Amino acid sequence: MQRKYLNIPQFAALPAPVYFRYDEFGADTHSAAHSHAWGQLNYAAHGIMHLEIAGQRFVSPPHYAVWVPPDTEHSCYNPQAIVYRSVYLDRALCQGLPTQPCTLVISEILKAILGDFARRDVKVPEDEADRRLAQVLIDQLRLAPTQTCFLPYARSAGLDGVLQALHAEPGDNRPLAEWAASVHVSERTLARQFLRELGISFGEWRLRLRFLRAIDALEQNLPIQQIAFDLGYSSPSAFIAMFQRHAHCTPEQYRRQARTATMPVR
Repeated sequence: MQRKYLNIPQFAALPAPVYFRYDEFGADTHSAAHSHAWGQLNYAAHGIMHLEIAGQRFVSPPHYAVWVPPDTEHSCYNPQAIVYRSVYLDRALCQGLPTQPCTLVISEILKAILGDFARRDVKVPEDEADRRLAQVLIDQLRLAPTQTCFLPYARSAGLDGVLQALHAEPGDNRPLAEWAASVHVSERTLARQFLRELGISFGEWRLRLRFLRAIDALEQNLPIQQIAFDLGYSSPSAFIAMFQRHAHCTPEQYRRQARTATMPVR
């Protein structure tokens, strides 16, 4: 199957120190690896974006964004359709932002500004009010909590085997002790491996995987009860509580969110 590649804006220099980009990308779309002299925030307002940045893999679900520092090679893959928001920042404005690729937790203020600019198709803030909003957005980015990656990947073969099994069956509810026995280590050793290699616990990693799979299932319009049971929850209410923790809205609220109007790929 031939890959569908996205067109990437070809700027010799940014049109302005802060430049906003909005698109809606179809399913199974890619961008070729590229780099540029400015920083870039990648945010999926709806759906999940997968990125590879300087050899690391990142996922960008709603309420999280991925930061790409200047001069850093990156590419993306969108398994499902996404509503895309991006902010390009001049190198001088990247002071105070991370110097390595990372995931940023997006505040409600930042989401509101991005949403407002997208609705009005503001690419370059020109009037005084919009310039103030753009400065607030930059301030919010500098204050945003960082994560190495929303769903980190393993380096060791044993831990990678556990993660691959969970990817294949995210509803598997086996406790950590059983997973440890399957790779011939103690429960304590496997727990330490999760923290050392991934920076989060086994339970948190599995929750994040389930959240990402839930978004995919909601995109396919599967019933909430089916999604809950497929992901290992004994009741829809337990699943809804997990989803709300990560998305700050219920699954049905997420599903009802109106997509932005389709825009040409630029």
